[in-house]
Amino acid sequence: QVHLVESGGGLVEAGGSLRLSCAASGRYASNNLMMAWYRQAPGKQRDLVARVYGTGSTMYADSVRGRFTLSRDRAKNTLYLQMNSLKPEDTAVYYCNAAVGSALYWGQGTQVTVSS
Repeated sequence: QVHLVESGGGLVEAGGSLRLSCAASGRYASNNLMMAWYRQAPGKQRDLVARVYGTGSTMYADSVRGRFTLSRDRAKNTLYLQMNSLKPEDTAVYYCNAAVGSALYWGQGTQVTVSS
C-alpha cells in the first residue's frame, strides 16, 4: 500500500510560480515508483500533467512542457512539481498518483488557482 500526501497549492497571479510536493509512505513506497501528477478542473476530466518512471525518465503534457518540472528527493521519498509561468488555465485540483503493479494510489489533491 502507498499513502500519498500533497501540499503546496494555493492562489497565485498569472506568471507566478508554485511548487507542489507529494510525500509517499507505506509498505510499497520506494524511490523507484512510477509517480505522476494529474489535474482536474471543474467540470472536466482528470488529465495527466507529468510522470516520472522508475528509471527516472520523465514525460510532460504538451500544455505544461517547458513550464513545469518534476524532481524527486529520494531521501524523503517525495516528488515535486515546480510550476512556473502559471496561466489561468492551469487552475485545477492537482493530484499525485503512484503505480504499484496494476494498483493505482491517489492523494487527496491540492487546489491551484491562477488569477488573471
